[in-house]
Amino acid sequence: MTASRWLHLVRHGEVHNPARVLYGRLPDYHLSTAGRGMAAAAADHVASLERPVRALYSSPLERAQESAEPFAERFDLVPEVDIRLIEPTNVFEGTQMRRSLMNPLNWWHLRQPSVPSWGEPYSSIAERMLGIMDEAWDAAPDGDVVMVSHQAPIWITHLRVAVLPLQHDPRTRRCALSSVTSFERVGDVWRAVAYAEPAATGGAVDVGAV
Repeated sequence: MTASRWLHLVRHGEVHNPARVLYGRLPDYHLSTAGRGMAAAAADHVASLERPVRALYSSPLERAQESAEPFAERFDLVPEVDIRLIEPTNVFEGTQMRRSLMNPLNWWHLRQPSVPSWGEPYSSIAERMLGIMDEAWDAAPDGDVVMVSHQAPIWITHLRVAVLPLQHDPRTRRCALSSVTSFERVGDVWRAVAYAEPAATGGAVDVGAV
């Protein structure tokens, strides 16, 4: 039974962000109309797998909780909010990234991309994500688990599980809006089993992560 269960890390949908601000952990950034449709598409995809979903978790940020709503309705679950699923800290939060990088005073924050020097260490992200994944897996007696989180935590989890270097170019992440990255745990070892992009994201504004 253990190997037949999956844990799905779902990224939130498009955020209403006309100013194209790197919103990070800032409050009051909600899903756009298109973003709500993306979140619904992600829930439809998980439902189409015809796997029982027994637990639902969400980052505390508004965009993640709103993206969890279609899953709550689909599977008749109450989302559990957990701080470990939150977006990493970032010194560029609240700015327009392109403008920030044009200012030489900000280049100091880019001095150690392996950490990274601009925000929460990648190792810390991996530890907290795997911590909540292990707890949720052990707490659910059977069935799948869904966790709604953010691009960086999901991609860092993928890299750690794949035993790949955590340092990477954020522009190369395979983690589209409302994508579903699925894992299973065999014994104490996590492994990736599937990735899907069920939502149409062409033309979407996606500048909220570094």
